[in-house]
Amino acid sequence: MADPPKAAQGTFDQLLAGVEPGLAAIARRLRAMIRDVDAHTVETVRLGDNSATFGVGPRKMTDGYAYIMPMRGYINLGFYQGAALADAKRLLEGTGKGLRHVKLHSLAEADRPAVRALVAAALARRRSGA
Repeated sequence: MADPPKAAQGTFDQLLAGVEPGLAAIARRLRAMIRDVDAHTVETVRLGDNSATFGVGPRKMTDGYAYIMPMRGYINLGFYQGAALADAKRLLEGTGKGLRHVKLHSLAEADRPAVRALVAAALARRRSGA
């Protein structure tokens, strides 16, 4: 398997450089929650994509199940197979073939059990090979 170009990779701190402190706190909380749900997650920060992917391996689309993407005014928590996830609280947004995301504006929103449930469901789906 070929490694992604080194220029495209970075650290989570580099991803959050210049992000408003309140939004950076949301991103860090989401990262901690993902690591709590999946202690073995593989984190790959792609500065060119302005995102951190979390997956069962380093490849974005075939290994990733979630991503954190800082935006202006909110943090996107995205799911690579989000269109296939059950979303009882109707948090997911997007109309594409597969990707869906949740826009988070506060730590309280990031802490909702439904957000954690989406991460767990996305991980289970990726692990199942679906």
